[in-house]
Amino acid sequence: MSSKGLLFVVSAPSGTGKTTVCEELVKIVPGLELSRSYTSRPPRSNEKDGVDYNFISREDFEQRIFHGDFLEHADVFGNYYGTGRAETEARLASGRDLVLVIDVQGARQVRSQLPSTVGVFVMPPSFAVLERRLRQRSADPEPAIQRRLAAARDEVSAVMEYEYVVINDVLGRCVNELAGIVLAERARRHRRDHDIAPIMKTFE
Repeated sequence: MSSKGLLFVVSAPSGTGKTTVCEELVKIVPGLELSRSYTSRPPRSNEKDGVDYNFISREDFEQRIFHGDFLEHADVFGNYYGTGRAETEARLASGRDLVLVIDVQGARQVRSQLPSTVGVFVMPPSFAVLERRLRQRSADPEPAIQRRLAAARDEVSAVMEYEYVVINDVLGRCVNELAGIVLAERARRHRRDHDIAPIMKTFE
C-alpha cells in the first residue's frame, strides 16, 4: 500500500444502520480503523465516552470550532458532531486506513479539503423500511422522527456525489460489499507504484 492511509467517508440517512455496518466492516478488513467522532450530545445508556464517541460539552465543542480543531463539524438535530483534525491527519500520515461515519454535509466538508477521499453512500431498502427502523430503535417523540424522515429525503438526493453505493437490506451482504470497495481501492495501480517498481526491475 502507499505510505499514506486511505480515507473513506460513509454517509446515510439516520436509521439506515451505517454505524453498525462500519463497526462490522472494521472487524473483517485488516488495517482498517473506525474514526471516533466528537459530539456535544449526552451519551445514551449503552454508550461509553472514548468508545462510541468523544463526549464533550457544547461550550468545549464551540471552542474547538473557533480554533479550527475539526476537519468537519455539523449541528445535527440540535447537537454538534465533528471529526478531530489532528488525530485524523496523524493516523492517515502513519499509513492507517480510516472510515469516517458522517452525514452528507460533513462529507462535503471533508472532501473539499481532502479530494482523494473515497465516498460511500449507504441506502436503506426503501423509505418505508427506514421509517420502520427509526421507530423501532428510537424513543424519540413523533416530531423528532418526522424531522429525521424529512432530512432523509434531502440526504438521499445527494447520492450522486459519492463514488460507491451499497444497500443495507441484509447486514452481512452490505458489509461484504463495503469490504470489497476498500480492497479494490487499496489495489488501484497508482497506490501500488512503490510495490510495482521493484518487481518491474526483476524483469529487466
